[in-house]
Amino acid sequence: MRIVSLLGAAVLLAGCAGPSPTPAPAPAVEDLAARQPAAAKVPEPDDTPSEPAKPQSPLLPSAFFGDGAEAFIAWRCTPAQDLIAAFPDDYLRLWSGQGHYRLERAVVASGVRYVKDDLTFWNKGEKAMVESDNGRLECQQDIRRETLTRADYPQSIFHALGNEPGWTLDLDRASPQMTLVTDYGEQRRTLDYHLVNLNNGQQASVTLRSNDAAEPVTVRLEARACFDAMSGQPYPVRVSVETPERTLRGCGQGIERQ
Repeated sequence: MRIVSLLGAAVLLAGCAGPSPTPAPAPAVEDLAARQPAAAKVPEPDDTPSEPAKPQSPLLPSAFFGDGAEAFIAWRCTPAQDLIAAFPDDYLRLWSGQGHYRLERAVVASGVRYVKDDLTFWNKGEKAMVESDNGRLECQQDIRRETLTRADYPQSIFHALGNEPGWTLDLDRASPQMTLVTDYGEQRRTLDYHLVNLNNGQQASVTLRSNDAAEPVTVRLEARACFDAMSGQPYPVRVSVETPERTLRGCGQGIERQ
């Protein structure tokens, strides 16, 4: 399967949202209210102080999710560039090799059209035309992958995977813990971690690092089109996991509520 062409992405989509792209909505994850630390309780004179609240897992950028879309769809485009799209109600999420874009649905006589500034995605069946001030792409729908939901990973807020050797990574939904399974399941590590960096918007990204100096693991997540190296299935996040032994590379997705 073809990997996303960064050269093609630079030609068309690198500047498609203009020099000062409008940020995507603030990081949005299911159960947002439930994820906020509870207000501290002020003890009464004879009251026993409450126990400290348990640490919560960090919010992830909305660009890591399909926002309720049924599937992530790969689009093979000419000139050489591969895109990924998800279709929630009334708008489009689009990932290229350069970042993530949210396009609003527009009125059109035939097909379905989505617009963001100078960027347009016009979809007619299994074909699409993508236009911006930098040029035009003719695209053909390719692999479709059903969105991962809580039914698949009930304890995870994010799931990633890679190959050679096979590995998986899960971020716990309720606490700042990561579970890294490597070497085709032979090695399993569950580690507490802290948030190092978070960027939202067109080039949304997150960096996490384990708390245990004896088990140094750094995870980097970027909202960019990603295709599984063996199956070619599309994912909205590129993932790298740095361990003392090696650097693992793969793809991932925020886990949807439904």
